[in-house]
Amino acid sequence: MRELKPVWTSSTFLVYTGGLTVLVGGLSALGYLATHYGSGGIAGWAFLVLAVLYGIAHAFRRAGRRIAAGIFAFASVIAWGVFVAYLFQWWGWLGHESFQHWSWGRLALELLIVVAAVDDERRFGFPFIRLISAVVLWFFVIDLITSGGNFTAAVTLVVGLLYLAAGRAIEAPSSFWFHLVGGLLIGGPILFWWHTSDAEWAGVSIVALVFVALAYATGRSSWAVLGTIGFFLATIHYVVGSPTQLAQGAFGAGSAQSCIATTAGETCTSTGPSISGWSPALGLGLLGFWLVLLGLLGRQLRAPADSPPA
Repeated sequence: MRELKPVWTSSTFLVYTGGLTVLVGGLSALGYLATHYGSGGIAGWAFLVLAVLYGIAHAFRRAGRRIAAGIFAFASVIAWGVFVAYLFQWWGWLGHESFQHWSWGRLALELLIVVAAVDDERRFGFPFIRLISAVVLWFFVIDLITSGGNFTAAVTLVVGLLYLAAGRAIEAPSSFWFHLVGGLLIGGPILFWWHTSDAEWAGVSIVALVFVALAYATGRSSWAVLGTIGFFLATIHYVVGSPTQLAQGAFGAGSAQSCIATTAGETCTSTGPSISGWSPALGLGLLGFWLVLLGLLGRQLRAPADSPPA
């Protein structure tokens, strides 16, 4: 089915919110039932939730309500994953192994979720389902060939770059989710590697600028949002070193002190860096003007207009 491009209206918001609320309600019910039933029983209840959600999705599809059908199809993919997880636990195929340990049951679960998401996206033409397949496919890849640490971060970066390429190659509403997830997968490893020294945060700022350039090149505002987050994090580092200290400086709290009572009176010592009261104001003010400048430059270059999210 040809992909639908939802238009964000009050009606669309209510349908999205209602469908996701139903999903949360179903998952909450399973959480309650799990305390009263064994593995086989809870797997049966999970199948019932899946059947209800999937039945509703097809009923809306037959009625021509594609957005409502799509959001319930999205919910049914989540319910499918929960059902398969409970089923594997009942059969003894899925334990509680950590990410560092190989588990073919966990890999099979991830792969089955990806297959279900791809199939439902094809059937319902609902772009939002691409979010599930993109996230779970990334997790499947790192679960298959990594066990944490720098190698996992490197593989995550590569997957993010591949998602960027896929988002550029695919001209469909669902490509938005390749851009969004790809940006997160690229930015995450950068922050994992560079988050300590001034030079590292300078590198984060450069990557954030590249993200803004990608926003104009691809017409996807998600890159600008992620780049702006990077600029904010770097500014916080240069001004105070941490968000908590930023709040203290903004409200004039200054540096924290530790006081000890002695026979000569109370002795107080500073337990954190001294932050000038005007530093947050100056740093955030300069950042604001920098973001305005980037926005004006983008308009002057007549870059493609940002596409609305799917």
